[in-house]
Order: sequence, then structure tokens, then C-alpha cells
Amino acid sequence: MGVDYVSLGYAAAVAVGGIIGYVKAGSVPSLAAGLAFGGLMGYGAYQTSQDPNNYLLSVVTSGVLGGVMGARYYRSGKFMPAGLITLLSLAMVLRFTARALNSGYRR
Repeated sequence: MGVDYVSLGYAAAVAVGGIIGYVKAGSVPSLAAGLAFGGLMGYGAYQTSQDPNNYLLSVVTSGVLGGVMGARYYRSGKFMPAGLITLLSLAMVLRFTARALNSGYRR
């Protein structure tokens, strides 16, 4: 299998979002969370590029980030950035769930 560009794009969006949060608002927690979650997703993308069935890290990271950002979106009602990351995270969880259902989870 080739490179998992979808997961790499998601990882980059999360990391860049953290950097933008820091630059615009001086938010160190945004920077730390963005780089941490982006790094985890980047490693997850590497894993799924090597073995398409090795997606556990990616789906857990996407699920946790989606839950955290979903709660922020619910409290604030602001689509940017919380709503966008929630939607992207949900899409990633659904993507990996579909992969699991189609290939038969082999763990």
C-alpha cells in the first residue's frame, strides 16, 4: 500500500491549527495540543502506510480529539476551529471504522 495521504493531511491540519492558535491568540495549550495530536496522527499515518490494518492509534487519536473538540464546539457554538476539527475527526473515525468493517478487524 502507498502513503496514507488522507491521514497525513489530517495530521497536518491539526498541527497547523495548533500553530495558528498560538500565533493568533498566544495560546500555548493550543500549540501543545495541536503538535501532540498532529504528531500522533502523523505516526498513525506512517503506521497505516506500512500496514493498512494497523490503524488503532489513528482511530483512537481521532476519536479523542473529536470528543474534546466536540465538547468545545458544544460549549462555544463557534465553528472555527472546534467545529471543523470535530467534523474532520468524525470523518477519520468513520473512515477507519469502514476500513475495519470491510476488511474484518484482525487483531
